[in-house]
Amino acid sequence: MFGEGGDRLPGDLTSRLPDLAQSLQGRDLGHLRIIAELWGLDFSAPDARVGILRLSALLQNPNLIEEGAADLNDAARIALQDLLDHDGRLPWALFTRRHGVLREMGAARRNRERPHRSADISATEALWYRGLIGRTFFETPKGAEEYAFIPVNLIPLIPYTGPAGVAAPGRPASPAERAYPIPADDSLLDDTCTLLAAVRLGEDLGAVTPFLYCAAHSPYPLTAQALHRLLTAAGLLDAAGAPVPEPVRAQLEASRGEALASLVGAWLDSSSFNELLLLPGLCAEGEWRNDPLHTRRVILDFLSTVRPDVWWSLPTFISAIKQTAPDFQRPAGDYDSWYLRDEASGEFLRGFEHWEQVDGALLCFMICGPLHWLGILDLAAAAEPGQGELPLVTAFRFSAWASDLLAKRAPQGLAGEDARLSARSDGRVMIPIRAPRPARYQLARFCAWEKPTPTRHPLQAYIYRLTPASLERARLQGLRVEHLLALLYKYGVSAPPSLAQALRRWEEAGPQARLEQVTLLRVRRPEILTALRAGRAKRFLGDPLSPTAVIVKAGAAEKVIAVLLEMGYLGEIDEIKKSPE
Repeated sequence: MFGEGGDRLPGDLTSRLPDLAQSLQGRDLGHLRIIAELWGLDFSAPDARVGILRLSALLQNPNLIEEGAADLNDAARIALQDLLDHDGRLPWALFTRRHGVLREMGAARRNRERPHRSADISATEALWYRGLIGRTFFETPKGAEEYAFIPVNLIPLIPYTGPAGVAAPGRPASPAERAYPIPADDSLLDDTCTLLAAVRLGEDLGAVTPFLYCAAHSPYPLTAQALHRLLTAAGLLDAAGAPVPEPVRAQLEASRGEALASLVGAWLDSSSFNELLLLPGLCAEGEWRNDPLHTRRVILDFLSTVRPDVWWSLPTFISAIKQTAPDFQRPAGDYDSWYLRDEASGEFLRGFEHWEQVDGALLCFMICGPLHWLGILDLAAAAEPGQGELPLVTAFRFSAWASDLLAKRAPQGLAGEDARLSARSDGRVMIPIRAPRPARYQLARFCAWEKPTPTRHPLQAYIYRLTPASLERARLQGLRVEHLLALLYKYGVSAPPSLAQALRRWEEAGPQARLEQVTLLRVRRPEILTALRAGRAKRFLGDPLSPTAVIVKAGAAEKVIAVLLEMGYLGEIDEIKKSPE
């Protein structure tokens, strides 16, 4: 930011900004006369080369520049201060989006239409035709980029009002916009435990998302893919996606406040967690790269201007950023090199005309997604959504935990984890949401998972079931029934004796009973079954159940009916009737 007078510009930039004579290079004699006319100067020259030297000398008059700058209209004065606020230069694309275009025209058209006297002249043109700005290319890390700039020898002469107070983009939310609050919570921690357990079991990510509940009633419910990337950025998963034992243990054993602050800190500093690539409905293609860490910090800077205790309008926040800082994630306003395709239409979203679908959508996603998942922002909608619908968020505010979390401190007031689990005689294990996370992480490895019935109310408990298949999977991972019983006794209210006995018997001899679906043959008289078993149909029959009933082997029903017909008996196959669910 500039200081006062000639100290406004750092020395390294002073050497790079062109001076007035250099900025006028390429302008014809007619253009120079327009500049002199607008400044009220007595000017003549035989050609443009001499005219540039004479005009630049005339313009370097402190009184003239001070009075002329004061006579500018409000829009041009704001544009000039915008350049001063940014070290005398801004990317041309950004500057013209903020302050209006410069209509391209040759000398003949310019002399005919006289745009400098037009009533609808833009702020950019007002400064251009007074010689107060030039345009040129500067070298940047991305290559040569075109900039608008103030000639370096005019900067000390232009009155500088100082940086304006930074106003929050948009406005406070109306009562209607905040009618249906959606508070942030710490359910991200429970989903973290779920995903870590699922990855430990080797589950596919696609099968995990239905068991995640963070932001379940926001426009962007947490997905297993997004959480997997966050946990990778936090060092809880390695490059192959496997849990890293020590960090996982520390995360699960930490208090909920410390655990949440740890995840927020990892997100704040991560250059690999890329929100743009998680934006629903978009598919990235090609070798281009964006800078998610820079973008995240810019968005947090925007949010830092919003009063923490006020509900803020989301639509006006996004609209204001489009007007004042549309290139917040784009180096020098580049809207062409990022290959983002709309998954629904297949269209590539290149060009500023797709700002709402990409940049505006990213702002919405950041607020309603990661910042809400992490417990930093509360959300609100104009109305409660219908069953199975996601809300249309229209407002947001900082949560009670936000200031601590953004400072990477553990917030106060999070509930403890002292609830006791319960095991039932039918093999179900009920783990309350506030049971210790290490207990659930370990028990999940022994059980099949059941998804609770969808509800608008917060999840109360996880439901697991002990089955022979789940126990066998645990056994193959080196876990024993005694480990399971120890967990049940340590964290549970009690383990039913019958369940403990059944578990020990399974470990000794496997399942003690099995339910099977079989085909049953019933005959009217015992002699029919005796004759059937004495003939060639014998190989199709299984164990007898009574003198008139026998099990038919799988796939042999039609063959048995055929043999019965050969014996002079008509038989029929009853269709299987499904019981109502």
